[in-house]
Formats: sequence, C-alpha cells, structure tokens
Amino acid sequence: MGFTIDVGTKAPGFKLPGVDGRNWALEDFSAFPVLVIVFSCNHCPYVIGSEERMIKFRSDYGDRGVRLVAINSNETENHPGDSFELMIERAKERGFNFPYLRDDSQDIAKAYGAMRTPHFYVFDTDRVLRYNGRMDNHPKDATQAVTHELRDAVDALLEGRPVDMPVTEALGCNVKWRGRDRKWMPADVCDFIK
Repeated sequence: MGFTIDVGTKAPGFKLPGVDGRNWALEDFSAFPVLVIVFSCNHCPYVIGSEERMIKFRSDYGDRGVRLVAINSNETENHPGDSFELMIERAKERGFNFPYLRDDSQDIAKAYGAMRTPHFYVFDTDRVLRYNGRMDNHPKDATQAVTHELRDAVDALLEGRPVDMPVTEALGCNVKWRGRDRKWMPADVCDFIK
C-alpha cells in the first residue's frame, strides 16, 4: 500500500500520554477483542464533524468488546490548537468517552502511516490490522453519510467474518507534519489517492 501499514500487519506498539493524566500503551487494551485506533486532532473540520459519531460508536460497541482510542499527532508550532492542554479542554468539553492520546514526537503516526484526520485502523484480537480508512463517506456531516465502513468492518470481526472492504480512502485533513507544508502528503501514499 505504501506509506500506510498494510492490512495483515501487526499494530505498532506505543506508550503515549492521555488527557486523563495516564500513560497508555497498546498492551493496555489487550482484553478487548477489537481495537480501533483513530488519528484525530482538535481543529480539523472533518474530525469536528465526526466527534459525535466517535462518541456514539464507543457507546454502541463498548459493551461488545470494542475499544476506541484517539491519537493526536499534529505538530503544534503552526497548529497551536492541537496542543496537549487544548486536547484536555476539548475532551472535557465534548465529553469524550475514549482515551485521547498525544503523539508529540509523531513517531506513532509515522509507524502507522497516518495520512489524515480522522484516519481509522481496526485491529483484531491478535492486533492484526483488518481495516484501514474512513468511518463513513461524509465525515463533516453525519446526515449526509450513506455508508458505514468502520461499523461494517467491526461488525464483521465481531461475527467472525472477513472484512468485505478492508481498505477505504481516509477522508479529512492531512496530518500536520513537523517541518512540512500543511498540505504535504508522502509520495508513496496508496494508489487510490494518486
């Protein structure tokens, strides 16, 4: 696939600070059969338009063995609204019911190949990637969404079925990489974006 990790790849490890004052590691979610990691942020209109759906997703699937974790990797020199302090405020203001973590070094975003905010990764019980892409086809406005690829992928895993559509194009703002133009995308991003 290029920049982003391929379906079938094991989840890269991480240990990152959360807005709740705790450091979270990949292993902290080992009790959950399905782990959804989303690269997110505070300022992107696509993320803002998806936040209520992310909260509802966590509510709908939390009792079914699914855990959602959001990671903000955006650089903050040119995007100060993504600072850790403002992440804490955002999580409280919006009532996030999932861990919201800060990847200040951007190493985790690089390890996963995060391209956009939001960008979702769904891992099975062995932490093998089974889905990579978007939540649905309209992150800015839930009333316009007519697909639900993230829920379809999670439902398939919970039912022991293969994911019908394991890769979709993540829709949103570019991850804001330190030292790069705000619209920079890696040259070897996946084929359907070129």
